[in-house]
Amino acid sequence: MHQETITALQGVRVLDLTQGCEQYCGKLFAQMGAEVTLVEPISGSTIRKDGPFLDNIPHKERSLSFAYFNQGKLGAALDLSCASGQEVFRKLAAKADVIIESEQPGRMSQWGIDFESLHALQPNLVMTSITAFGQSGPLSGYSADDLVSLAFGGLLSLGGYPGLAPTAPYGNQALLSAAQFAAVASLVAVLQVESTANEGAGQHIDVSIQESVAMALENAVQFVELENTVRTRGGGEQKQAGTGVFPCRDGMVYLMAGGVASNKFWSATTEWLVDVGASQAAQLRDPRWLDSAFLQTGEAKQIFAGIFNPFAATLTKAQLYEQGQARRIPICPVSTTADLLANRQLLHRGYFQQTAHPYTGKTLTLPGAPYSLTGSPWQLGRPAPRLGEHTSEILDALGYSRDEQSVLLREGAIA
Repeated sequence: MHQETITALQGVRVLDLTQGCEQYCGKLFAQMGAEVTLVEPISGSTIRKDGPFLDNIPHKERSLSFAYFNQGKLGAALDLSCASGQEVFRKLAAKADVIIESEQPGRMSQWGIDFESLHALQPNLVMTSITAFGQSGPLSGYSADDLVSLAFGGLLSLGGYPGLAPTAPYGNQALLSAAQFAAVASLVAVLQVESTANEGAGQHIDVSIQESVAMALENAVQFVELENTVRTRGGGEQKQAGTGVFPCRDGMVYLMAGGVASNKFWSATTEWLVDVGASQAAQLRDPRWLDSAFLQTGEAKQIFAGIFNPFAATLTKAQLYEQGQARRIPICPVSTTADLLANRQLLHRGYFQQTAHPYTGKTLTLPGAPYSLTGSPWQLGRPAPRLGEHTSEILDALGYSRDEQSVLLREGAIA
């Protein structure tokens, strides 16, 4: 007898109004089993204009960014600036558990679909707002893209080379950090609603992208609190001999011979280089190499590189990784995208998942689960929706007749 799979958020209904990488918040809900409906403007989410595009053909249905961030969601298109579109949304909100939005503060109120208005319709509603600087405060009225958010949040100060302009990390990290914080906060609020018998337990979650970045500054805050030290950019610099990125036959590897448990790692690395006959490796057995202060000198870095680099140049990333791991040395390949797709561990775990691309009929390979739950497994879910793909189906469920839907369509309230 077939047993139905139970998902972690089965029965939770989410409306996702976000338009950029903030859509990752809704994706996390969808792939834990929630029913997530992406509510797009009539022209489509702004992320539909972001590449890369399938087959390098720019088109709103070919954005791979959109395909990734909206896997598992239903899709409807509504004009929330018009009265009839707002009325449709109120009916959707009355049946929802969570709404995720990223409009400028005050916009939802102008449309009459702010938290206070919707809370009166659905007292247990959780609304999560993701904005640059939060819903209140001196900067709340300002907009900010990912780069500006990285700067205001402090992360930009840590990226790049000393003495040069800061370098931003790839991939809209500020927006994605905020989306993850939003997902966690929203889930906590949903659990609170479910754990209380009080009607009206819903709440408004206010997520500032700036604050989300500041909360994710590696250990920079702890350096200030514990050592009164302000971390600065250190790109391109090896902290000490034996630790850093080194070239090899087909790319680069990261080695940590000195650092945490440096005596153990250093000794293991030294014996590795001696055993394989690396030129001049025996000198690394000298006791001075166990002195952290010496490892930080330019002399030590130059000597180690002169020994390790010629040896590494004869081997591939995979060979260095396998040999180092066999000796319990922290070493790993610096992987390209192609390397990751062929990574034996990821393939063995079945990490990558395949999904159909409805517009082209092609098959896409996407990253899989970011975590593993045995009792309520993660699911890839349906392909990302075409613009307005499920609008009619959703209006049917709300009780709109086909004639009423035709009127909304003529008015431009739906697509």
